[in-house]
Amino acid sequence: MSAIVHIDNLAVAYGQTPVLQQLSWTIERGSHYVLAGTSGSGKSTLAKAIARLISSSGTITYAFDTESPLLPKAIYVSNWYQFTNLEGDRNFYYQQRYNRHQGQDTLTVRAELLHFAKSNGLDLGTVQDKMDAMGFAHTMDSQLIELSSGEHKKLQLVKALWQKPQLLLIDEPFTGLDTQSRYALNDWLDELAEEGVQLVLITNDHILPAAMNRYAHISNGKLEVVPALADIPQDALRQAKDLPAFLMEEPQTDFDSIADLRNIVVRYGEKVVLKDVSWQIAVGDKWLLQGPNGSGKSTLLSLINGDHPQSYGLDITLFGKKRGSGESIWDIKEKIGMISPEMHWYFDQQATVWHTLASGFYDSIGWFIDVKFQERKQIEDLMAFFDLTEHKDQLLHTLPLGKQRLAMLARSIIKNPPLLVLDEPCQGLDAQQARYFNAVVDELCRHGKTLIYVGHYESQLPQCIEKRIILEKGEVVALENKVENVL
Repeated sequence: MSAIVHIDNLAVAYGQTPVLQQLSWTIERGSHYVLAGTSGSGKSTLAKAIARLISSSGTITYAFDTESPLLPKAIYVSNWYQFTNLEGDRNFYYQQRYNRHQGQDTLTVRAELLHFAKSNGLDLGTVQDKMDAMGFAHTMDSQLIELSSGEHKKLQLVKALWQKPQLLLIDEPFTGLDTQSRYALNDWLDELAEEGVQLVLITNDHILPAAMNRYAHISNGKLEVVPALADIPQDALRQAKDLPAFLMEEPQTDFDSIADLRNIVVRYGEKVVLKDVSWQIAVGDKWLLQGPNGSGKSTLLSLINGDHPQSYGLDITLFGKKRGSGESIWDIKEKIGMISPEMHWYFDQQATVWHTLASGFYDSIGWFIDVKFQERKQIEDLMAFFDLTEHKDQLLHTLPLGKQRLAMLARSIIKNPPLLVLDEPCQGLDAQQARYFNAVVDELCRHGKTLIYVGHYESQLPQCIEKRIILEKGEVVALENKVENVL
């Protein structure tokens, strides 16, 4: 077989820290690689270097087929998706997607795809069936800022796969995708492999396209090819620890109900996002919230955490008080610890790990006033519990994704709130990391926490969940007292 890319003595360092060292790799045509392994080993760095998105030393030599109808290019699809407004600005804020009048300065999905098609000589009609299969076609008239994290991932994937590059590198391809979309993506990738597109997927997932036939990981800065995915080493099991003492105290509550939503309708003009939704959450409940991408899950959560401006006109009672009866948004947020993909996206890029945890006391995105002595003690205790102490002065976004997620969980529980809202907290984590994360959630919930957990996959759910609510197209299609089957 002929090589499509040959790498020799590749080296990449961030500052004084080497990530890749004297790495060599030849990718033969027909060899579709899964690049997996431990967090922070350099997988994403290698893919970015191959796509020439970062500086490196050594040599990377492409051997693209000039006679092929496929695009002679290497395209890298990042784990994170960033979009801009009409002026090219990415400076959005977390709650902005819910403020309709502030969302009008981004393109619609249709306009974005038409612009992309014109720029790249593509025909929108050739990708329509793929968008249908991935459950994405209904978003065509939505503003980019209105999309859920899963819908943004679909847009990112559609734009990359549509181009049919000769070398396609995808970082965490399944992040945020519901089950149907995940299998549709695998089918599309298999079709592209049949057409000659060379695949490199960076993932620890085991539900993969049938075309994947090679496996590799990075150890000490060098690439190692192994016979099977099971031969790739994973992160070491974390040692179980006792929770910090302050988290073993049941949160003080003077109410029996966390939330009572009655006949909720949320619409933007003619577009109805939630239709006649009713949901009661009692203190101590452990709920799983599910539904396909774009079904209204994030909008429903925004009504509970106080971020949605339409909540004042709706029949909502939170923590025993009718919404709009004089409570402030900070009175609500004080009782909630939250993680969501959007919050992670928009988090302050200048926040260190220490600042990230400290900001949880003040419900800010990365900023806070001077913390008190007891608060400092809680920060130190949580950093030790999550093995983050050695990283306390590092910028959050420079850590491996697994450690970023643990820091965000620590932030969400720093004030020991009565309600935890965890919106797809295990996105991008491997099975072992997800099990550890959810074991911590289970332990927290043994001490009086109420839980709302959003997750698609059975392998990434805490054991404490007792009830489930399922949304489809903005409507409640199931309310169950026992979780038996997972979407």
